[in-house]
Amino acid sequence: MGEVQELQLQIRVGEANKPNPPDQQVNITPQSTVPKLRNLNWWLRIGIYTVCVIVGQSAATLLGGLYYDKGGNSKWMATFVQIAGFPILLPLFFISTIKNPTTNGSSVTNQSSPSVITLIYVMLGLLVAADCMLFSVGLQCLPVSTFSLICATQLAFNAFFSYFLNSQKFTPFIVNSLVLLTMSSALLVSQTDSKNKSETGKRKYILGFLCTVGGSAGYALVLTLTQFSFQKVIKREDFRAILHMTVHPSLVATCAIVLGLFASGEWKHLNKERKDFELGELSYVMTLAWIAVGWQVYSIGATCLIVEVSSLFCNAISTFAFPIVPIFAAIIFHENLNGVKIVSMLLAIWGFVSYNYQHYLDSLKLKSESENVNQVSQAS
Repeated sequence: MGEVQELQLQIRVGEANKPNPPDQQVNITPQSTVPKLRNLNWWLRIGIYTVCVIVGQSAATLLGGLYYDKGGNSKWMATFVQIAGFPILLPLFFISTIKNPTTNGSSVTNQSSPSVITLIYVMLGLLVAADCMLFSVGLQCLPVSTFSLICATQLAFNAFFSYFLNSQKFTPFIVNSLVLLTMSSALLVSQTDSKNKSETGKRKYILGFLCTVGGSAGYALVLTLTQFSFQKVIKREDFRAILHMTVHPSLVATCAIVLGLFASGEWKHLNKERKDFELGELSYVMTLAWIAVGWQVYSIGATCLIVEVSSLFCNAISTFAFPIVPIFAAIIFHENLNGVKIVSMLLAIWGFVSYNYQHYLDSLKLKSESENVNQVSQAS
C-alpha cells in the first residue's frame, strides 16, 4: 500500500509540473496539488466565525423570546427582524473593495451566467423567508428553551441533504455526533412542562413543535444549497462573494416578508403593540433592532463557515449554541430547567465535541499528506 500511495503522489506532482497548452490560461497553485493545511490562521478565522454564529444566534433567540414574553404578538414583525438587518453589512462591500481593488479574471469567467446566479438568490431568499416564518411561529408557541433544543434537529436534516447534494462523507465520529444531537432534541418531543400545557395548550404546543421542525429542515436545506451554489455555480470563495450570498437572498426575503406583513393586516396593530410593550416603547424598538443585528452577525459567520469548511460543520456549530440558550432562558424567563433538558444539553455538547474531533483527525491527515507530497517533489 505504501508503494501505491507514493506512486499516486509522484503522478500528482508530475501533473502539476506539466506545462499547460498555450490556449488554456490556468493558474496552477500549490492548493491544486497539495491538500490545504489547516494552520493557525485558518483555526483563528474559524474561531471568529464560530463566535459570531454562537453569540449572534443565542442573543437573537433570547431577544425573540423576550419580544413575545413582554407583549409582542406579531409573527410577521418577528419574521421581518430576522432578515431586515442586512443593510448593516453593506459597508463591508466598500472595505472588501479597498483590500481587493482588482478581481481575478479566471475566477470571474468560471462563474455561471448572471441570470442563473440571480435565480439562486431569489430561490434562497424565498426559502429563507418561509423558514423565518416557521421559526417565528415555533418561538411564539414554545418556551425558548424547548424551541432552541428542538432546533438541533436541523443538523440531522443537514446531514441528509449534504449526503445527496454535496457528497458529504460520513465517518464514525460524524455519525456518532448526528445520533447524539438528534437524540438531544428527540427527548423533548413528548416532554412538556405542566406550566407550558396550561399556558399554550396541547394544540398550540404541537403547532409550535411542527413549525420548529419544519423550519429546521428548511434551513438545513438552505445551508446545503448555499454550499452547493458556491462549489458548482459561483465558484468563488472570497469575502465579496460571501457578502453577495448573504445580502441578496436577504433582500429577496425582506421584500417577501414585507408583502406578507401588509397583506395579513398585522401592520395596523404594530403601533398599539409598541405602546403596550411592558418594557416601554424605546425597549420595544431596541429589542427588535438588536434581534436584527444578532441574526446578521450569525448570518455572516454561518456563510463564512460554509465556505471555509462545509454546511454540515456550520450546522454543528449552530447546534452547539442551542443548549446554551436554555441556561439563559432559565435565568431570564424563569423557565423550568428540568432533568430532561439537562440531559438534552449534555448530549448536544457531546455530539459537538465528537464532530470537532473528526475535524482534528482530518487536519492531522492533511498535514501528513502534504508532507509526503513535499518529500516526493524534492526527490523528483
